Amino acid sequence: QLELSESGGGSVQAGGSLKLSCVADGIRLFANTYCMGWFRQSLGKEREAVAGIHTDGTIRYADFVKGRFTISQDRYKETLYLEMNALNPDDTAMYYCAARAYCSSGPLSLADLVEFGTRGQGTQVTVSS
Repeated sequence: QLELSESGGGSVQAGGSLKLSCVADGIRLFANTYCMGWFRQSLGKEREAVAGIHTDGTIRYADFVKGRFTISQDRYKETLYLEMNALNPDDTAMYYCAARAYCSSGPLSLADLVEFGTRGQGTQVTVSS
């Protein structure tokens, strides 16, 4: 059973930066098969995949990231990160970490990760203009 806990959200002005963290307790048990990622949801909108990483090193980003965000992980600490730069008000949302213990090899599906993954409680990001 995976347990995810996000942190690092906050309020920043447009152009600012934040780094989110997600501790994935138990993920090391699936060291060869897991995938993890981030998605977001703002009030009245659908969930939106942001980025994902597979244990094989494959990384995918949503198009809107446009080089502003970087996903990374520390396997020893069982922690996933999302470094966000050049934030704008459209990035305002609750950000969630998602993880799947078993992810098939091949192209990483952010949609499947968001739909079927275990998720944390979220951390709020608010960007003011």
